[in-house]
Amino acid sequence: MATIHNEITINASVEKIWEALANVEMLDKYDPNVKQSTVLTTIKGGLGAKRKVLMRDGKNWFDEKITVFKPNEALTYQLTDCSFPIKGLTHSYSFENIGTQTKVKQEMQYTVKFGLFGKLLNAIMIRKQSDTGIKKFFAGLKSHVETN
Repeated sequence: MATIHNEITINASVEKIWEALANVEMLDKYDPNVKQSTVLTTIKGGLGAKRKVLMRDGKNWFDEKITVFKPNEALTYQLTDCSFPIKGLTHSYSFENIGTQTKVKQEMQYTVKFGLFGKLLNAIMIRKQSDTGIKKFFAGLKSHVETN
């Protein structure tokens, strides 16, 4: 299993950041990698809320659901299906108040498909692309939360 850690400091309260992250319908409002995020459940946030995400590249997509939901403390999304060569992906968020700012930490864990070939792909491409995508996601979240 591979793990990627990222964090960002945002000039906003944890409540405002939580509002964006925990609403499964809002991802396309701030993630520049995402074309559309559609709710698949009757609830837009909370334990069990699900979404289908279409990527801006026009060919990739993923479905995920919220598996940990502790308001303003901890949030985890788990991948349920995707077009990427990965499986078992989770991305978990935690928050730390720093005065009027909030540090948002993300830990993403995943397993690649295709055995040894998948591990090689991860080493030369998947990990770098995933990390770059997360950094763009975080920059979009920061901009969205700080300006809205």
